[in-house]
Amino acid sequence: MKRLLVTGASGFLGWNLCQEASAKWEVFGTYYRHAVDISGVTLVKVDLRNYEQLKELFASIKPHAVIHTAAASKPNYCQQYPQESYAINVTASVNIAHLSAEYQIPCAFTSTDLVFDGRNSFYQESDRVCPICIYGEQKVVAEQKMLSVYPATVVCRMPLMFGLTSPVANSFIQGFINSLKAGQELKLFVDEFRTPATATTAAQGLLLALEKQVKGILHLGGKERISRYEFGLLLAELMQFPQDLIRPGKQADIMMIAPRSPDTSLDSSKAFSLGYNPLPLREELINLKNLL
Repeated sequence: MKRLLVTGASGFLGWNLCQEASAKWEVFGTYYRHAVDISGVTLVKVDLRNYEQLKELFASIKPHAVIHTAAASKPNYCQQYPQESYAINVTASVNIAHLSAEYQIPCAFTSTDLVFDGRNSFYQESDRVCPICIYGEQKVVAEQKMLSVYPATVVCRMPLMFGLTSPVANSFIQGFINSLKAGQELKLFVDEFRTPATATTAAQGLLLALEKQVKGILHLGGKERISRYEFGLLLAELMQFPQDLIRPGKQADIMMIAPRSPDTSLDSSKAFSLGYNPLPLREELINLKNLL
């Protein structure tokens, strides 16, 4: 089996990706702070910001491909700690690009829909990036630097994701479910729209991008544009919580540390044409309910 290196294996997406990939790859996953146990996956502690450490890792594993999911992905953290998050989101990513170029192997990088300002719907890969928060800005710099160092990189812009949690990282719906179980009201935005996908579906998209040897930008959003409020109503319905616990709110009325784009829904037609096939959100949530 070919060897796949997945960075950020203890994170939400990385953890799901490792399990999805292990059927067809010999998977090596990196972590920095949180050691996790993933059946069939070899975990290695490494500081991706340290080029020499990373170089030693590549030399020992000799990967046939790499998917770089490790990131400081909380916008508020990036807004408050720009230097620390830059080292993770940009410096580490450029290190990965340099070594992927040296080994001439496929490299997939997980970027974000927050590279856009959210003033339009269904952004295409060719649309101009215009982030409004530091996290989005850092991902844009990482995209550009990685493609400059190694043009064969595929930059996968990821949507809002949900699904099964890693031992140390949740998705946004776990907080929703815990609140609803406790009978607490959830105030969710009616004016923030995304194209969500499960982490499993997103992982399938990343692996497809490697398989198809895609280069450049690729959007891996789901097929439905939905507000946080509408998503909450659907979740409550399918998980049999009282829907009156879901209350409408407005993003525009809340002051947040990191500014949030109101509509970063992605046009993922390019990925769909390659065979990327997210299920309808209702089906995804029903399937997830059976696993929780």
